[in-house]
Amino acid sequence: MRHRAPARTIGRVIHREELRFRAGDASLAATLTLPDADGRRPWALLVPSWLPRNRYGGWDRERHAAWFAPSARDEGGGLLARLADALAERGVASLRYDPRGCGASDGSWERSAFFTRIDDARDAIGAMRSRPELDLRRTAIVGHGEGAGIALSVAIGDPAIGAVGLIGASARSLRTVLRRGVAERARTGADRHHPAVAALDRASEELLERAERREPSLDLAIGDETVTLDLASWEQAIHTPPLALATMLHRETLLLHGADDAWADPAESELLAAVLAAAGNAPERTVTPGGHDLAEVPDAVIGDFAAGLLTRMRPRELPPVLQAIEEMGGSG
Repeated sequence: MRHRAPARTIGRVIHREELRFRAGDASLAATLTLPDADGRRPWALLVPSWLPRNRYGGWDRERHAAWFAPSARDEGGGLLARLADALAERGVASLRYDPRGCGASDGSWERSAFFTRIDDARDAIGAMRSRPELDLRRTAIVGHGEGAGIALSVAIGDPAIGAVGLIGASARSLRTVLRRGVAERARTGADRHHPAVAALDRASEELLERAERREPSLDLAIGDETVTLDLASWEQAIHTPPLALATMLHRETLLLHGADDAWADPAESELLAAVLAAAGNAPERTVTPGGHDLAEVPDAVIGDFAAGLLTRMRPRELPPVLQAIEEMGGSG
């Protein structure tokens, strides 16, 4: 069953369009949130965090129900859905999608490579460039958790992206971040009630060692199910630390981190912000009480992040091919 977002107070009239776009060999399901406005709207792509998640930013209980403990809270109100509403309130459109093997999208999450997920984000942006409602000159990308590395990778190679938002981002290699997260979750019990999280934490050392040896796969027992993980994805993530990507980025960057994040310690985004500053990206970092998903934070915190992102979405010069696409799309 498709999750439905809980009722929220929205001052501006907004429209949500359910759509699909082609990403390599897969068809991915997405939601385009459009604020009611004349002309082209600035817009942002929103990329979710670790493990199977849906376009709302919550755990994917649609395709992986046995992987996650039941929740009394409607996950239609997840971080990405809240951020989409906050952006729309400020006149910014957004696209968020179910990753491969999650929600209504094609494919298998456990067999999708990290580099493939980067390509999927690029394809999501490409699919939106023919939309006359969207301003190609004012484009942003926001990554949450693992999605931060994807956002950095995409922004480095895309001159039309003018602003980057990073939530719960790590800096160092997945090797270091995963080990520290396992220790923190063991100490606090955060997310350990989910079978997928408990299984990953138990197998983390074996997973890292086998991925570094470039073994092809690892069988992971999640509850009563045995799942075969493609280790190429994990090996790619180990050797693509956001810290290295940040040295190649030249965009204004906004960072938000929960003080009690059990997946990426807040010190990670502090280090990342320092490297971004050294590269000339004028980062602004905020640490707020809350965990990785920021479920505890008030809407005002999400709203401040959305407002900060908007101020950084200044018009950019487009390469000739995007200028041609913009001209063909008309004025919206």
